[in-house]
Parts: sequence; C-alpha cells; structure tokens
Amino acid sequence: MGIHVVKTGDTIWSISLMYKIDITSLMNINGLVLSTAIVPGLALYIPETTLRNRLYYIKPRDTLYEIAKVYGTSVQAITQANPGIEPSNLQINRRIRIPSPYKNRLITLGFSFPVSGGLVFTNLEQHAYQLTYLAIVAYSFTNEGNAYVDGDDHALVAKCKQVGVKPLLMIRNFQDGDFNAELVGTVLANPIYRTNLVRSMMNFIEEKGYSGVSMDLEFIPPARREDYVLLLRELKAALGARILHVNVHSKTEDNFSNRIVGGHDYRAIGEVADLVAIMTIDYGYPTGPPNPVSPLWWMAQVLRYGLANIPSMKLQAAIPLYAYDWIVPSNVTTATSVKNAQNQAIVKWSEIKYNQAAASPWYTYLEGGNQHTVWFEDIRSITAKYELIDGYRLAGTTFWHIGLSFPQNWVYMNNNILVLK
Repeated sequence: MGIHVVKTGDTIWSISLMYKIDITSLMNINGLVLSTAIVPGLALYIPETTLRNRLYYIKPRDTLYEIAKVYGTSVQAITQANPGIEPSNLQINRRIRIPSPYKNRLITLGFSFPVSGGLVFTNLEQHAYQLTYLAIVAYSFTNEGNAYVDGDDHALVAKCKQVGVKPLLMIRNFQDGDFNAELVGTVLANPIYRTNLVRSMMNFIEEKGYSGVSMDLEFIPPARREDYVLLLRELKAALGARILHVNVHSKTEDNFSNRIVGGHDYRAIGEVADLVAIMTIDYGYPTGPPNPVSPLWWMAQVLRYGLANIPSMKLQAAIPLYAYDWIVPSNVTTATSVKNAQNQAIVKWSEIKYNQAAASPWYTYLEGGNQHTVWFEDIRSITAKYELIDGYRLAGTTFWHIGLSFPQNWVYMNNNILVLK
C-alpha cells in the first residue's frame, strides 16, 4: 500500500529516501506547503507503481469464473489473493480482493458556488479530466415555484464547457440563508407551482446551455414525498436526454415521519432519476458533538440501505473535501479544507490519531484557552471510501466542493480511477 504513516523520528528527507521520491513531489502530492515539518500520525501518500487490487462483495449466484471475466483476471489470481476462499462455497457478502488490470470506472460530480475565477477555476482546470459533471449551486425558487438565479453563473458555465466538464443547474429550497421546509412544501403541494418550477428551470437550462439538473431539495415535509416524485417525473419528461441528478439525505431505514429524511423516497426517486447521490457526509455536523464527517461504518450502512432500493448503476456516494473544527464543549464549529486541516495539525504540533472503525483521522489542540477537536480526511480514509464504492459497484461519487483543496484525493484518483465522460 502506498501510504506511510509518520512515526516519531521520521523526517521528510528520510521518507523521501525510503521511497525514492524527491522531496518536492512528496510535498506537492500531500499538500505540504508550509514547511518540511511533519507530525506523528500524518498519513503520506506514496503513489503506487502498480494498480491496487480491486474490492468486491460476493453476491448470490456469483462464481469466481464470472468475476474473473468481469475484472480481466483469473480464478487462480483471485484465490491466491484471498487465502482460504472456497470457489465451490462462496459466502454471500464476503469481501474479496481482485488483482485486475482495470481501473475502477466512475461517474464523478463536483459542486461549486458561482464564481468567475480563483481556486475554483484553478481546480476545475487542473482536475477537469477527473470530473464528469459540475453542479453549480446558484438557484432557488419563490413561493410560487419560479426559479431564480442567486449569483452570476455565466463564467463558470463557460469554463465548464471549455474544459470538457458538463455543467448542471443545481437548485435548492434555499431562502434567507438556510433550507426552508415550508417553501418546498408549499410548492410541491400545488400542481401549478410544480409546473412553474419545471418551466422556469427549463428556461434557464435552454438559455445557458446546462446539461441537466442537480436537485437538492432538503427538509421536504414527509407528507409531500409523493409530490416530490411527481415533480421529478415532470422534470425528467421536460429534460429528455439531459441528466436528472438527485441528491438525497443519508438514512438506514425509511422513517416516514422524520423531518429530515422522511421526504425522500429512495425507491421512487431511483426509478425516475438518472443518478442519485446519497449525501454520506455530515455525520459529524456543525454545532453537534465532534464526530467523523463521514465514518466508514456509517457510510456502509447507508449504502446498503440505498442499494436495497436504488440500482447500483445509478447510485453515487459523497466524499467530503472539507473538515470540521469544533471548540469543546460549546461545539462552535468552523469548516475548512482537508489540506488546511492537515497542515493546521502540523502548525499546532498535534499528533494525528486514527479511528479504525470510522476510517477517519482526527486531532486536538489548544488555542486561546479553548480545546479544539478536528475531524478530517486523508489518504487512508479516502482509500477506504473508494474501496467501498468499488466493492458495491456504485456508479460513482460526488465532491463537496471543488473550491476546497485535497491533493491526495486527486492523485489517488489519477492512479486508480478512470472517470467516465
């Protein structure tokens, strides 16, 4: 595995010599921009020279022969990579590793607020080949269902087309700085307002040349869940060949009465949408207690429920490019990029710990008399997430959001993932 976890006594020079990689490359790959300082527990990515083994979960009626054909390998190679496996007695849901010459093929989507330059443009240019879609977070709607743009999206749409990334119009029930349940409930309950919403979105799509829509309607009143599906059906009929992408809250069961997740009917949404992105992020959330942003054990539970209702070929999981910093015990929370969170640990000289069950790094530090706890992502955590996505054979992943830096993620993708365009 191309991961080195820093131990006491390690230096950037000794690590570069150990892996025969020059210091500048090692620092750039891992986002070490402040100095050559490192701290114990820091996970450094050393790009592999060969493809990693793929991950797969055994399904009913699987045979190693059929699996080997799909992955371009042999039964012998699979058995050698999985000691103790019995080809004639495969255990359902057993996780196996598959030596394969093929990279995982994923549909990816990044999110961005409307801008006309800066880090978003830099990242978009640099990682365009790693993004299928960019959802531009610029639209909401009135109480009568008329969509409107909040910000100038012309430059970002044009940049997407220039670099070969398909732009999606992202619409939210956002009002006065927050998601508004009453707003979305009012519009969904009224057939005329639903028609207004579809019509007004299509006007913007035609005018600006969007490739489709990314829906992010949150806190939908549970009583309006069927109306939401009606809206999606009407919208998909209007979109035709354009993409209908739908973001849904994470859940592990269909709790109809829950005000956060009750309005999303996974099965019905999966039937109409082209892609469904489950927001497997914010398990640890602002103002809540410090927790991993996207713990692996929880992500797996959410995806298993999702797969019971939505075809894997339509399903995306979310990967955060951000971290949260909590002041304890008030739980006042600040968001930052993964790169900034990692480098802050170095500046504060804080040892980085790693929660194995969550597959998430974290650390603490003192500042101004306040205790801080930071949960973030690193090469270990995203490797585990990509393996989970691969093992369940999902369609792809989403990234919130591309204005945030996480160099290890993009280098890992370059080496192990083929993005579908």
